[in-house]
Order: sequence, then C-alpha cells, then structure tokens
Amino acid sequence: MINSIKYFEENSIKIFENLETEFMKDPTKLAELVLGVTEEVHKLGLKVIQDCLEDTDKLIFNSVMRKKKWHVEHHDTKQLISSLGTLCFKKTLYVDKETGKDGVYLLDRIMGMNKHERFTEDAVAKLLEEAVQTSYRKGGEAASLEDDVSKQAVMSKIHELEFPRATEEPKEKKVVDYLYIEADEDHISKQFNEKKGDLEKTESGYKNNCLIAKLVVVHEGLEPESIIHEGQEDEHKSKRWKLKEPHYFSRVCSGKENEAFWDEIFEYLSSHYDILKVKRIYLNADGGSWITSGAERINGVTYVLDEFHLQKYITRLTSHMLDSTDDARKEICDAIRKDDKEEFIAVTERLKDALRNPEIGEKRINESRDYILNNWMPARVRLKHEEGVIGSSTEGHVYHALSRRMSTQAMGWSVVGASKMCQLRAYYLNGGDMLELVRYQEKELPKAAGAENDILTSSAIIKSERNRNGEIGRSIESITHSVMPEIEKGMWYKGIMGKLSK
Repeated sequence: MINSIKYFEENSIKIFENLETEFMKDPTKLAELVLGVTEEVHKLGLKVIQDCLEDTDKLIFNSVMRKKKWHVEHHDTKQLISSLGTLCFKKTLYVDKETGKDGVYLLDRIMGMNKHERFTEDAVAKLLEEAVQTSYRKGGEAASLEDDVSKQAVMSKIHELEFPRATEEPKEKKVVDYLYIEADEDHISKQFNEKKGDLEKTESGYKNNCLIAKLVVVHEGLEPESIIHEGQEDEHKSKRWKLKEPHYFSRVCSGKENEAFWDEIFEYLSSHYDILKVKRIYLNADGGSWITSGAERINGVTYVLDEFHLQKYITRLTSHMLDSTDDARKEICDAIRKDDKEEFIAVTERLKDALRNPEIGEKRINESRDYILNNWMPARVRLKHEEGVIGSSTEGHVYHALSRRMSTQAMGWSVVGASKMCQLRAYYLNGGDMLELVRYQEKELPKAAGAENDILTSSAIIKSERNRNGEIGRSIESITHSVMPEIEKGMWYKGIMGKLSK
C-alpha cells in the first residue's frame, strides 16, 4: 500500500489544506469544501484498492508455492468496474510448468473471480438493488459512481441469476393456528418467444404476446401496522393492516415447472412451520387452473375464493337491477351460504327477465353464473366466514410485487427475463441481501491441469510460509497495530526470501 500512502502524503494532504484555506477565506463556500474533499477521497480510495490488488499479486509472484508449479507468462493490466469506480491494476498470467497450457491469472483464482469478469461483486449488488425496483437503465447507472453500465450488461447479469431455495430450517419451527396462501397472476407483455419477430398473431390481428407471471404469498394472517413517533418508545397502532410474516414466491412457468413451483412452496411450509399443529391452511385465489392444480399438491389446504373476484362476478350478475341490486345480491349470497345450487340458478334466471338488452346481458349472466358454480365450495367458504377465514388482498399483492415494476409501464420482456425478474422481485421483497445473492452465483472455478491436488489460495500461501518460517511466521502475528503495515509486509517477504536461500 506504499504507493497510495505516498500519493496521500504528496497530493491529498496539500489538496485538503488548500480546500481548508479557501473555506477559511470564505465560509459561505461549504459546498465547494464538501465537493473537493469528496472528489479527493474518491481518488484516494481507488488508489488504495489498486494497491491492495497489486500487492496481493506480488505476494503470489514471490510465493515459494507458486514458483514450484507456475511459470510467469507475462504481466497484464486489468480493469474492473466497482461501485466506487473503475479499478485499473496490474496482474500476472501464469502457465502450469508441467503442461505448459491453460494460462491462469492466479490473482483471479484466489479472489474467486472468473477470468473474464468485468464487475466486482459490490457493483453487481448495487446494479441488482436498483434494477429490481426501477429499470435496467437505472440499474446500470447505480452500479458504479463513475461508470454507467449498459442495459444489455444489466440484462445479462439478471438472466444468469440462480436463486437459493428457502428451505433452510430455523432453529425451531413456528407453531401457528392458521396459515394463509394467497395466489394470483400478472399479465405482462412478451417481446418474443425465441427471437424477435416470432410472435404469432390472433384471428383479430393482434400479437399473442401475453406472459403470465405467477405470484404466491405465504403469511400468518393480518396485524395492524405500528407507528413509532420520534422520541417516543410507545408504538401506536395504525388503522391500516399488513400481512404477518409474508414470504413471496414468483415465477413464469408452466407444466412440470408449475409443479416444481408449488413443491417449493410446500417445502417452505414444512421447513418453517409445524404443519401437524396447524388447524387449517387457507388458500385465497381466483380459481385459476394453475392455482387449483398446484393446491392439490399440498395436503390439507382449504380453498377460499378470493373476495375481489367473488364480488366482481356477483356485481356482474346484478349490475342491471338498479334499485333492486342489494336485494338481488342478498338472494345470491344466501343461496351460496345455504349450499343451494338450484336456488342460485333460479335467481340468476329471474335476473335475466330484467335485462334491457338480453343478447348482451344473458352472456354476461351465464359467464358469471358458471364462474361461481365452478368455484362453488370456495365461494361458500368465503361467504360463511368460517373460523380463521380472513379478507384477501391478492390484487394489491400483485401490484406491489409485480405490476408496478413489470407491467404498469409500456415495456416488453423475454420469457427468461420475465421469470428471472419475478424471482428477483420475490427475493427482494423477502428481504434478501443482494451481495449474498451475487456470491451465491459463484461456481467452483475449473482447476488448471496438474493442480488437482495442490490448489493455490491466499490462505494456503500464508499457512505454508508461516509453517516453513518458524519463529518469523509467529512473530508476524504478534506485531502490534502501531507498526506500519508496510513494515509488517516487509518482514513477511523477508521470511519468504529467507526460505528461498535455504
């Protein structure tokens, strides 16, 4: 780190002194002081990181372990985009002495970085943090203080993402009386299937470009929001309600993928809750086939028709009744509660007599009647208000989790991009850490030929040199913080060189 220390002594100190002097002359120039200090601290930070990377490369270069197995090919200059800015540093390319093949940057290897990686983990985490909330373009702008990353690069990073499954069991499984699953979907625009221009058109001439983004929320019920006023310890309950311990799942999937999606939800339930002690699991949904088929994969689920959709179809049945609307709705709801399908059908037939335009109105009534009949028991459970049944808010969840990012603005998605963004939105809403997600992507780097039993790592280098260096190695650990890091590093190198002479 000697170069960055020299830079600080020769440049930064003078710049800080000049900024202070200018501020003393005119204290109204606080903004100039802040901006000047920020700019110089930024430059210094980049130089410190550059020094750390190049010093690590030198440690590898001087390592006895490296010299046994790796031949120096040449030195290169590497650029990495970090959240602080572009890092420009030198690193060394090595070739295996036994095979003479497979040039490797050992610095990349010990950092767990792919040879062609252009971004540091923190930059990718910043990129994802913004892109999941706004857009690919803003995600690229947020990745680094200095550099704008292209939308294409942001999209590539998101397309490559793999997500951890939420199956890790807590220390103790939760015991609750009721669990709730709310399921719904968002319709988003598709750009293409496999390549641009391959979307088929319907008979009416419109492109068949609809993608179904599926959303499932698991929670423990509702609880009032709490408002904590500044300076007060007491929490005041709001009139608004929120979900208790919600966990989000989202995908664009079909067929076997849909089955796997529901299996993951069941794994979450069984790993986080004592299912045997749950009185009932309620599924609030609109009756979609992907929901009903998926619910069959979870034992003991009671299907409850989503309140929004039930009221929607009851309204469609009775909207033409004018002053008699309330009476008609009461008759329909009473028939459903009593489980009397014959009476329900009879009521809907009488409603047709009041239609002003039977050709249009009868179709609306028939469709609404059939919807409720196809979801008869879930509708009955909803209206009977059985123990544990609560109001649903699936439409709000869809907007909050998916629509406001993926479909409220004019934007199109690929199938892969839509599915990955759905998963990323769920991960974000579940409180996932973006840096942890980036590190989850790390795959074991391929071993160079001849190195299967001797993988070079920073810890291996240090352990090896300390073991071989005896007292000098142990003395390094006892150095106090008052000793300059460069002196400590010099002693470390001296120990290595001492062993080379033996």
